[in-house]
Amino acid sequence: MQKQYNYNFTEGNIFKQLLLFSGPIILANLLQTSYQVVDSLWIGNLLGADALGAVAISGAVIFTMLAFVIGLNNAALTILSQLKGKENEKELTHYLNAFVVILSILALIFSVVGFLLAENVLKLLGTPVELLPLAKGYLQINFIGMLFLFGYNFVSTVLRAIGDSKSPLKFVTIAVVLNLFLDPLFIAGFNLGVNGAAYATILAQGVSFIYGVTFVLRNRLAPFQLPKKPKWKEVKLILHLGIPSGLQMSVISAGSAAIMSVVTVFGGAVVGGFGAAQRLDSIIMLPAQALGTAVNSMAGQNIGIGNWRRVHQITKYGLVYNFAFMCFIGIFIVIFAEFAVSLFIQEEAAVEFATIYLRMMAFCFPFLGINFVLNGVVRASGAMYQVLFLNIISFWVLRYPLTFLFSSIYDEIGIAIGMGTSFIISSFLASFYYLFGRWRKKELFRQT
Repeated sequence: MQKQYNYNFTEGNIFKQLLLFSGPIILANLLQTSYQVVDSLWIGNLLGADALGAVAISGAVIFTMLAFVIGLNNAALTILSQLKGKENEKELTHYLNAFVVILSILALIFSVVGFLLAENVLKLLGTPVELLPLAKGYLQINFIGMLFLFGYNFVSTVLRAIGDSKSPLKFVTIAVVLNLFLDPLFIAGFNLGVNGAAYATILAQGVSFIYGVTFVLRNRLAPFQLPKKPKWKEVKLILHLGIPSGLQMSVISAGSAAIMSVVTVFGGAVVGGFGAAQRLDSIIMLPAQALGTAVNSMAGQNIGIGNWRRVHQITKYGLVYNFAFMCFIGIFIVIFAEFAVSLFIQEEAAVEFATIYLRMMAFCFPFLGINFVLNGVVRASGAMYQVLFLNIISFWVLRYPLTFLFSSIYDEIGIAIGMGTSFIISSFLASFYYLFGRWRKKELFRQT
């Protein structure tokens, strides 16, 4: 049964493996994106703008709290994929146990602290008084279900590390379909309002998590065991990789906020158009993001056994796929940008700006994809601090200053020029580090 689900990426046809492995990840990411869209549609239509605003503010808090958890999942992908490549079942079991213990403790801490401090955090963010009760209730309920969110994402990460991207797609599908039906039931049917949306979310994630764990144990897909105290060397390595990886998410989040401060200068139409364009950007970049995850796992297995020739072949095919995917999407966007934008907004000035922005950015999408692929391979070696540094350069040395500079010269069109230029330059920096950096010297398991 196990061979049916996971793959040994240290041998076989890389071109075929990458396509079959990344495909379900793209679909899972698309479903995850639709999850948020569906939530927003139900809340906005059933409860109105205040409720939607309260959820948006709470969502920002939850994302910030989850940054280190996402980082730990990236660390898990690297550590577990290398051990899978080594076929070191004993260490794989030990590190799985360590991740389970650490994430469980974090989930408990975040749940308690988050629940108690929810109102204070929302006030610190300047939440309007009229939205505070709605935002507080939604946030506290989400913190109660934090274990489900942690576990739901971690089980998927473990399976991808050992080469299975199909099963996580099932888990995400279950959560999305459940949420689709539970949202209106809890919001309107049970008359729970915004709190109903939160209950629907944690219930959907809880069912998906329980199903995922049962599925993994029944099919013996990963060597989970009853949790026990991990060794210090395991905790140390997990935190050594997880902390900088988590900081990457903070850098990205803060960088995006900084870009928005440039956009808001140009008024409501540009802000609305940029917001619609960003929603489309989040979908456009799904193939590149999925390729980054796929090459992380595939390269990790081969780095584990020192098969550097195959690592470089995985990189090459990842870049080829990226170029093909992103060029196709770019052409599609150039042709259908106006139609796609009008699905989100109807104001003429906003649609016009978003259409021009997307058509200019379409030529830069392949360059951003290069960053995802190369950073994914470098991350597979365990060089998390190096990838963090590359992200800091990308957002704070290039993207924000260039967007500010070009928008000062060319007005709102300069936003696209600055963003696009930063994508191109950062892809060259990522390529330079991939070719000449010392990431290949990284050794995670000297004692194993």
